Amino acid sequence: MYHAPETAEDSQTQGGGGTPKPLLPPFSLIGQKLTRRSAILELMDDLGQAMTLRPEILMLGGGNPGVVPELQAIWRRLMRDLLARETVFDSMLANYEPPQGNPQFVRAFATLLQRELGWQVGPDHVAVTPGTQTAFFFLFNLLAGRHTGSARRKILLPLCPEYIGYADQGLEEDLFVSCQPVVTWPDAAGRIFKYGIDFEAVEGRLRAGDIAAVALSRPTNPTGNIVTEAELRRLSDLTAAHGVYLIIDGAYGLPFPGVVFRPARPHHAPHVINTFSFSKLGLPGVRTGLVVGPPEIASALRAWTAVVGLANTNVGQQLLLPIVESGEILDLGPRVLQPFYGERSQAALAALREHLGPTGVDWAVHASEGAFFLWLWFRGLSIGTTELYHRLKAREVLVVPGAFFYYGLSQPVTHQDQCLRISFAQHPERVREGIRRLAEELADCG
Repeated sequence: MYHAPETAEDSQTQGGGGTPKPLLPPFSLIGQKLTRRSAILELMDDLGQAMTLRPEILMLGGGNPGVVPELQAIWRRLMRDLLARETVFDSMLANYEPPQGNPQFVRAFATLLQRELGWQVGPDHVAVTPGTQTAFFFLFNLLAGRHTGSARRKILLPLCPEYIGYADQGLEEDLFVSCQPVVTWPDAAGRIFKYGIDFEAVEGRLRAGDIAAVALSRPTNPTGNIVTEAELRRLSDLTAAHGVYLIIDGAYGLPFPGVVFRPARPHHAPHVINTFSFSKLGLPGVRTGLVVGPPEIASALRAWTAVVGLANTNVGQQLLLPIVESGEILDLGPRVLQPFYGERSQAALAALREHLGPTGVDWAVHASEGAFFLWLWFRGLSIGTTELYHRLKAREVLVVPGAFFYYGLSQPVTHQDQCLRISFAQHPERVREGIRRLAEELADCG
């Protein structure tokens, strides 16, 4: 005779208790940490809503690239070429690649760095990851945290504020320590400022002996700051002298996508780990990141990729392989992206001067040297920028409050609740309208 299978409800009440047991046990400590409400989760929720479900929202918040017509035409051409090569196209969709990445792509990328930049790297220095967000999760937890015995090592951020997406990536708490910036005012009118590295503070932290790696984004997200070559060389020398890795996040930088508005060069040394991304070229959907560093790091990332995800996505590697082999990928920044985003930066700065001037608000902006963002400082603001963020959200304008970018500090930066990040990547008229509403809200705040 057929018997119906026991249902979940039946199984919960067996044994005469009558009170159902929870279907799932509580989350682990790591589970609780990674599922709690975080700044990056809120940012990406806002971005997803604005970009897919609510187009009326003025998206001045996340790091989504703008639509660059010339690049869109290149991606379509490359995709048509892929479709025409049926064997390659079928293999791209149907096969797992090695966890390091597609061997032809990895070899081509290492050759590009050798040929164009003179870097002494080969395929064993390269690892592909599903975006650089994943790469940093791997790197930070590979290097920092509890080590053999009771030792705990940390990631040092030498120039805070720093990228919001790092803050919650540690599987252990308190993975980061940060240094406050040195503020200079290159503009006589007092509207433009620039952050620099406090090397005395950095050296002090390195001398403590508990730093596994130093990490910074260049250009910096959120400020658009480009750490000078002199600063970068000094930082590289210091980390080498203390036997720690230097991680340079080049998501917006060099040699590609090259969203930089002043002269700068990439940096490589035996202890340096560089990360690159296809996202800011205009391809965030392909989720392709690249890590170039010592062979032991690349090998470890291959292992982590195999355990966590088996392999990487194939589409980005196959799509861009032809322009990596030809070197065209390095031309896209100077030829297309620098003028495109440079114009949008200048348009946003003009809108700030136009709309904030009449309000009487005491404002300043970090020197716009690269990336997609302006970092605003409202001195004497009567409310914090977290409250300002919520008020602007009610006006259908999305920005990111400054406090999200400060973590790992022994004491708060005096102006962290007076700062705001806005993106100028979207259409200039939408950015201008968002800035107009920002100015209205600031005027209402008194």
